Amino acid sequence: MALAVAALACVTDLRTRHIPNGVTLGGAVLGLAYASIFDGMRGASFSALGWAAGLAVFLPFFLLGGLGAGDVKLVACLGAWLGPETALWTGLYAALAGGVMAIVLGLATGYLGAALRNVADLLMHFRVFGVRPHPTLTLKHGKGPRLPYALPIAAGVIAAMWLH
Repeated sequence: MALAVAALACVTDLRTRHIPNGVTLGGAVLGLAYASIFDGMRGASFSALGWAAGLAVFLPFFLLGGLGAGDVKLVACLGAWLGPETALWTGLYAALAGGVMAIVLGLATGYLGAALRNVADLLMHFRVFGVRPHPTLTLKHGKGPRLPYALPIAAGVIAAMWLH
């Protein structure tokens, strides 16, 4: 089911640049219900901890303006199906896949140099003002090409399921 949810999220993110709540929150509720029915309270706890771990992995990046809410809710939803450890691995592998995909997108669009300058500017901003959103380097205000992040999340969940 986690792979089906990730695939559906990829399709909707690619088509609309949005991951609907029906996919993320509905998927999380189904994951919790499934775990509860087939493993009782132990399953419900495992699923809820997975959801919380998935939420915790990407929530800081959302709060800093670097990810959309749908991306955060997607990793939380996947955590409800896979449990806390696999949710954490999914987040790590998704971040790695996202970095690779962002480099490819930057090369393909000629934006890589500007993206690297933005990273340097963001790090300087964090150094001077602390870890808080940059006034212009956020999803809302950014001018560069956008990566539908359901793609690296799907790659992350595949890697996490395969390797762990």
